[in-house]
Amino acid sequence: MKYDFDKLISRRGTDSYKWDSDKSEEVLPMWVADMDFHTAPAIVNALRRWVEHGIFGYTRVPDSYYEAVTDWFARRHHWTIAREWMIYTSGVVPAVSAIIKALTVPGDKVLVQTPVYNCFFSSIRNNGCEMASSPLLKTGDTYRMDFDGLEQKAADEKVKVMLLCNPHNPAGRIWTTEELMRVGDICLRHGVTVVSDEIHCELVFPGHAYTPFASLSDEFLRHSVTCLSPSKAFNIAGLQIANIICADEEMRQKIDKAININEVCDVNPFGVIATMAAYNEGEEWLRQLLEYLYENYIRMRDFCREHLPDFPITTLEGTYLVWMDCRALKMASGQLEEALIKEVNLHLNAGTMYGEEGEGFMRWNIACPRARLLDGLERFRNFIGKVKK
Repeated sequence: MKYDFDKLISRRGTDSYKWDSDKSEEVLPMWVADMDFHTAPAIVNALRRWVEHGIFGYTRVPDSYYEAVTDWFARRHHWTIAREWMIYTSGVVPAVSAIIKALTVPGDKVLVQTPVYNCFFSSIRNNGCEMASSPLLKTGDTYRMDFDGLEQKAADEKVKVMLLCNPHNPAGRIWTTEELMRVGDICLRHGVTVVSDEIHCELVFPGHAYTPFASLSDEFLRHSVTCLSPSKAFNIAGLQIANIICADEEMRQKIDKAININEVCDVNPFGVIATMAAYNEGEEWLRQLLEYLYENYIRMRDFCREHLPDFPITTLEGTYLVWMDCRALKMASGQLEEALIKEVNLHLNAGTMYGEEGEGFMRWNIACPRARLLDGLERFRNFIGKVKK
């Protein structure tokens, strides 16, 4: 079956956080990380059957849920996950927050690689911890890890946890096996537990391969925690479902306790049903989605090279989040975000959301029909024309 990702679907008036947050209906939102596509029909059909049943009481997570998750990762990523390692929860952000609560005490430090997903910062802060940053190094049109800096920061005895973003948001990197091995070796050497946010793991483009951090060695498995969810790949973030994978029993018990303290130990039936449908029946839909997203990236890359040469984008190896260098404007990212909305009705994310290293950058969400993407690019181009006059 051929899926139609070009279809323009109106989301206004649905209380969409992405589409109904701006005051004007003329604003084109290309910021929040959800997609403007219908999710896989298998998911919609599974949810429809449940709605037609008409009773929405407390749910029991069935054996078939665990089987769907473990079979998917064994089949697609050659990673064998034992059922007893899994803890379900309502999302990756609640998972990260609970894991920090479980593995640190207030005053400890949590290591991150900025620019990075902004909710890492709030999860660290809300647990009374301090952030230790080892900034990524921008090299040409991509980013690489600063392993010397990472070693130095990890050596601080107050650093207990490293939050790894794999794949990385917003840099668009799919970390290689070699890079992940070096991260793991550094953290093992200094007694730092790696907590790997792998929510974007299915969104990988040609020439690259996602590697689950915990799959690389038994040592890494025992000294790490992985957070997974089908929410980004299948556009079901509103259904609020995620899984924590932790092989070490003592650490897993601490996390389970923290999940219960934070009251995110229950999930709704729609998330459970959608996950099973996605992993059991959604693979072909995902394949076609990736082809479409990759073509969107190529179109944007070529457009920027031809019409916006002063605003290069980082090479996108995965995710659907494009990182644009806007330093040529000599304008603060927050100011640019406001100006784009005011002048051309285009809403992008200011790079400073992801740390001070994001100053001068903007994040685009290109998970939309191609006509909408080209509309956004033309709006940005028109804005630059106005600024240069």
